[in-house]
Amino acid sequence: MIRLGLTGSIAMGKSATAKMFAEAGVPVHDADAAVHALYAGRAVPLIEAAFPGTTADGKVDRTRLGEAVLGKPEAIARLEAIIHPLVHEAEADFLARARAEGRRMVVLDIPLLFETGGERRMDAVVVVSAPVEVQRERALARPGMTVQRLDAILARQMPDADKRRRSHFIIETGSGLDPARRAVRSIIRALSGKA
Repeated sequence: MIRLGLTGSIAMGKSATAKMFAEAGVPVHDADAAVHALYAGRAVPLIEAAFPGTTADGKVDRTRLGEAVLGKPEAIARLEAIIHPLVHEAEADFLARARAEGRRMVVLDIPLLFETGGERRMDAVVVVSAPVEVQRERALARPGMTVQRLDAILARQMPDADKRRRSHFIIETGSGLDPARRAVRSIIRALSGKA
């Protein structure tokens, strides 16, 4: 079974691209969705213990947690030590289900794939990319996003040029959905013979 890593910096169009793989019949494990589920479940008491006051009504308050960790490397490391093992468990469950179903290819959608060394577990990596001005415009249109917050997020992410250099495939999203969809189908065709 081919494990295809899907990554890209903030606002590059990775979520839309992941949906295209899913629509083409390739199962997708979304690491961000796994984190969201953990923030409403298993991780809540662990995060509250590590970062008091960052949960409410049985869920992690992402705004409060962001304020507690953003721009603080030691706090980010503490949070990642809680979350990453739980996300890896969810990924292992996903892979086991896909294997049991006889899937020939899966996509692992991991925003910080290179930053966490996750590319070593992949058979191939796709990076989703767009021109920097498109990225900034998309990111700043998100609710609650500020220039300072965006800059702090980008500081934690590997530069797009480095991701592009280290990837097997690049999907450009700056020109709209149709070219990206064609690129997704082309990647699936290219890898199908290797599955």
